[in-house]
Amino acid sequence: MIKIDFTGKTVLVTGGAGFIGSNIVGRVTRSGGKVIVLDDLFTGDLKNIDTGIPYEFIEGTVTDYELVRGLMARSDYVCHLAARNIIISTKNPLEDYRTNIGGTLNILLAARETKPTRIVYSSSASIYGNPRILPIVEDETPVTFSPYSVSKLAGENYCYAFFETYFVPVGVVRYSNIYGPKQNPANPYCGVISKFIESIEKGESPQIHGDGHQTRDFTYIDDAVEGTLLALLSPRADGMVFNIGSGSETSILDIVAILSDICGKEVNCEHIDRRDIDNIRRRVLNIERTRTRLRWQPQVTLREGLRRTVEWCRTLK
Repeated sequence: MIKIDFTGKTVLVTGGAGFIGSNIVGRVTRSGGKVIVLDDLFTGDLKNIDTGIPYEFIEGTVTDYELVRGLMARSDYVCHLAARNIIISTKNPLEDYRTNIGGTLNILLAARETKPTRIVYSSSASIYGNPRILPIVEDETPVTFSPYSVSKLAGENYCYAFFETYFVPVGVVRYSNIYGPKQNPANPYCGVISKFIESIEKGESPQIHGDGHQTRDFTYIDDAVEGTLLALLSPRADGMVFNIGSGSETSILDIVAILSDICGKEVNCEHIDRRDIDNIRRRVLNIERTRTRLRWQPQVTLREGLRRTVEWCRTLK
């Protein structure tokens, strides 16, 4: 198995003040690496990065090519997480295009000059749409239902093109519904689990869009970070795409039921209208490629991950 060790190496983390990015910053630092964080703080927050962790922060955007090139010239590895999320992208597709597609192209253009050891691009399971067969393999034909999924898939395609044409060492990870500590419910763009926890702890009714029988593959943050960094370190990731999920399918109603039990409170859900971004009925990922090529597999069960997340949310009070 690949050992996660960045001793003597510098890792540029775009979007490093966000939920996933800040967790990656912490893991790289604990593994001996130096970290440069590039973030425009549109949805990120420096409070997400653990106190006492040494890192260099640059407030800026991946749409600034000269800035990106300069930072990449100082970096051995690049974790490219910066993006407008699905909610913002749906509201403003043009900004989605500029950041998610244009920013990714800037990273790849700069890589031709600066020649980092490897880049990992973070994509999304949203590119699968409503799949024909479950669990979903990486070769499933994409069906893009939202501007966000369009831009993430475009970023993937640029990665493949730059790998094949210019030999840029880049791999792709497709995340599925990452949750866990640092996904702050105070952030209006955070995931549903933290919002459910906040409602349950307050004695309020969690709001569920639709009937709640829609399913997702919920992935604990530590597992997602581990898979991402294994891809960053492995030559076997070059030109490849990897599903990062739990491999288990769970309904929204089941999530609420587990959280109700963990929190020790009875819950009455409030069902509200489906949102324009809630157009996927079922999702669960096949993670066999990630397991065999990267020697990765999720370690945290859903219940344990939810318990840890509840504990973290309680520290926010």
